[in-house]
Amino acid sequence: MPDPIVEVSLYADQVIPAHLLTASEPWVARGFTKRWPLTSAAAKSTHSALNYLESFYDGMMVRAIVAEARHMARFFYNEDMTGFNFYTIETTLQRFFHQLIKYENDPKAPAIYVGSVDITKLLPGMSTDNTLATELHEPTVSLWIGNRSRVSAHFDLPRNIACCVAGKRRFTLLPPDQAKNLYVGPWDMTPAGQPISLVDFVKPDYARFPNFRDAERNMLTVDLDVGDAVYIPSLWWHHVQGLSSINGLINFWWHESNNDEVSLINTLKSTSQLMESLPEDQRKAMKALFDCYVFSEDAEPVMLMKNRT
Repeated sequence: MPDPIVEVSLYADQVIPAHLLTASEPWVARGFTKRWPLTSAAAKSTHSALNYLESFYDGMMVRAIVAEARHMARFFYNEDMTGFNFYTIETTLQRFFHQLIKYENDPKAPAIYVGSVDITKLLPGMSTDNTLATELHEPTVSLWIGNRSRVSAHFDLPRNIACCVAGKRRFTLLPPDQAKNLYVGPWDMTPAGQPISLVDFVKPDYARFPNFRDAERNMLTVDLDVGDAVYIPSLWWHHVQGLSSINGLINFWWHESNNDEVSLINTLKSTSQLMESLPEDQRKAMKALFDCYVFSEDAEPVMLMKNRT
């Protein structure tokens, strides 16, 4: 089994050392947000945390996703891969919180989830006292909240600090080189924009996905309690489980540069499609060229003629 995720002693109101912000391996900070008012409210009760969040709400509609109880809290494709096993509704935050509380002790409850909502728009003013002392490069700060859920393994280009602010969450992380063992689904139809692993991490089908055993040998898993945070490096695969009947997360995404995330991901997608269409000899030739001009440690960029007349 791989070593456990490194734990660091660090708090949100301290400046995060530069080497941790650019780390190529994940780390965990226990009690990272313990001085946040939101975390203090959650320490009293989950309902107190919901009340605290609602006190900043000014009416913006949210997009909630719902998966019936028979799907065992897994947001995924439907059986024939023509769509998804969940549906979406537009609602208010108050109504959504009411449903969370309604289903709190119901073992047959559907999985309901609101994710990736910009906090500055949804909850104006909340970030003033619930933020990081460290200045990140144009961060995106988002709220994720729901009941028990399973979000399939996927990757994001930005670096990520994910802070558990209600209930418990489990993160299972894998390095980028494990993509070959994750049986990644289609790029042109995804649950939330990024391709996902088709493997059910909770009940893997080894007959269908035999190489997943190799991925398991490279997994890093951590359970977060209220106040804990995990750093996820760029492009690391992560599978996320909401373990509590009500659980919430605030995350900070950022890049060190002004790279266009959509362009980079689309470049990967289009290149993959192009390579797939080539005969084997051309694929090998293109690999050699990419190694020379892109991935070699001493690679020289392709020179372009400028100001041609």
